Amino acid sequence: MDADALDAERLAASLGTRWLGRAFEWRDSCGSTNDLAAERARAGAPAGLVVAANAQTAGRGRLRRRWHSPQGENLYLSIVLRPARPPWEIPPLTLLAGAAVARALATFGLAPRLKWPNDVELGDEAGARRKVAGILTEMATAGPSALHVVVGIGINVNGVDFPPELAARATSLRRALGRPVDRAALLAALLDALEPLAEEFDRRGPAAAVEAFEAYAAFPTRCRVTGPGRPGDRLEGVALGIEADGALRLRDDTGQIHRVISGELST
Repeated sequence: MDADALDAERLAASLGTRWLGRAFEWRDSCGSTNDLAAERARAGAPAGLVVAANAQTAGRGRLRRRWHSPQGENLYLSIVLRPARPPWEIPPLTLLAGAAVARALATFGLAPRLKWPNDVELGDEAGARRKVAGILTEMATAGPSALHVVVGIGINVNGVDFPPELAARATSLRRALGRPVDRAALLAALLDALEPLAEEFDRRGPAAAVEAFEAYAAFPTRCRVTGPGRPGDRLEGVALGIEADGALRLRDDTGQIHRVISGELST
């Protein structure tokens, strides 16, 4: 077993949470931790169950994109949540999870920045921002009232080599810090950061997610958003912040304010 393998006993010894991560399932390999966590949620798994894997054979990110999941290098996990909020308030949980990742990385001496809607970035030596983590949130019901949410998180921890299509825009904690990072310690820091945020979300709803996200996001900032529903599939302007429902508020070059619900953002 890897020196930093995420077995339940080792994780429990590091955790400061009350309920998040206290139910834990570790796999050496699986297709997708999100799929496995969703299966557990449908079967009645409690809020706070964490499913983590050493490798994924069918890991995916937003828009069904494949998530680079090599064996034994990084952190691939999915969390079952059962928020006490109505379904239409759930989407900003993606922002909340990003904020939790940023808080955890900050405890390692890093300065993460969040890119709407689901990316965590670190700066490199040249000042460019590179993606170090991504979030995939999936909501479902098992019966008329059993709402559950699976929050998938992938963090590039100890990998130093990336496929050609990712090499120019990805980084890892090891690259940023110049040393390996213990994945169990990182997971514990992440869960310790997420638990109070999740509880605040239950109390206050999307406003809690927006506030947590904006603490690590750079606004205002010049950007371009591409994707369905925009003229010519492209909208340029200044990102001003996040709306209460998680939409991006963007002012174009004519001064018009747009609410962007989905799309790919670049700066």
